[in-house]
Amino acid sequence: MTPGATLSRYLAGRFLAWCLSVFFAMEVIVFLLDYLELIRRGASRPDATLLSLLEMAALKQPYMAQQIMPFAILFGTMLLFWRMTRSNELVVARSAGISAWQFLAPAVVVSFLVGLFAITIFNPIASVTQARYAALEARILQTSSNNMTVSRTGFWLRQSSDDGTAAVIHADTMRMPQTQLADVTFLTYAKETELTGRIDAKSALLGEGSWRIESGTRWTPTQPTTPFARLELPTNLTPSKIQEGFAAPETMSFWQLPGFIALLERSGFSAQRHRLYFDTLLARPILFSALVVVAAVFSLRMQRRGGAGWMIGAGIACAFALYFLSDVVLALGLAAAIPVALAAWTPAGVTWLIGASLVFHLEDG
Repeated sequence: MTPGATLSRYLAGRFLAWCLSVFFAMEVIVFLLDYLELIRRGASRPDATLLSLLEMAALKQPYMAQQIMPFAILFGTMLLFWRMTRSNELVVARSAGISAWQFLAPAVVVSFLVGLFAITIFNPIASVTQARYAALEARILQTSSNNMTVSRTGFWLRQSSDDGTAAVIHADTMRMPQTQLADVTFLTYAKETELTGRIDAKSALLGEGSWRIESGTRWTPTQPTTPFARLELPTNLTPSKIQEGFAAPETMSFWQLPGFIALLERSGFSAQRHRLYFDTLLARPILFSALVVVAAVFSLRMQRRGGAGWMIGAGIACAFALYFLSDVVLALGLAAAIPVALAAWTPAGVTWLIGASLVFHLEDG
């Protein structure tokens, strides 16, 4: 094995070890904070036992791990190269003629592979646990919920209210923005479990505070099926609530999102939020590798200036800048002020440009 290959394996192993150490330390802190927050939220809920809240906190951690990964890579890289500079390992490597890009390459490759693993394997696991967490949160910590599901068999919508009444609605098609359902069925419940009636109709239009149902039949446990020309059913739904009621993109895996986005767009709904989330996932491997370059330059430059305090401060400033930039461009993308692709790829692209510029400056200087 050549000296270059040996050095690459050594750097890749050390990089992965430092990033994992930082990741698990941050994960423990986030888990404890989440658990304490759930205890606070569940203080007045009878179903919110310490065990059920612990389960919720555990189910949320895979999703939180996805948010932690960029910062673990940033701080893990800074600690790695800071320690290697302190021990003169990088000084020896540079004196042997190894450039900054050569000793950065193993960490960049490993971070890119970590990004691929995060979106193709870890993300599907996190989406399942996040969906389970959302279901427990709705049951234990909330009094009402409205859920919307789109499938090839039509639209399924659930509405509920604070008094315990609920309805499950199925329609073959939905026309937006009027929120008009065709070939619709309403199943109404008391206390969310006791069936109180069924309504089948040709169409239903969402008005202010009620569904206006046309040309159908109604059945109740105490009366036979009777036809009607027009009927109004109270509801607390609005078009915006229905749109928000779709499964959150965080509860859908990387592999499911393209099909769901296509289905939403064919049905006339906006898929902006889901498309933005999918493109953000695609950009993750590029972002992770860019963070390695930026963090390495900061750790090397700050060590030359003589202090770990400078390095820590620079890392925190860089993390906040990245978080702020990501939040701003994602908000603009979600509001359709800028294209989705631009919003999703801007943080990764800008970070790479900054990192590459600093490395070139470091090499020339």
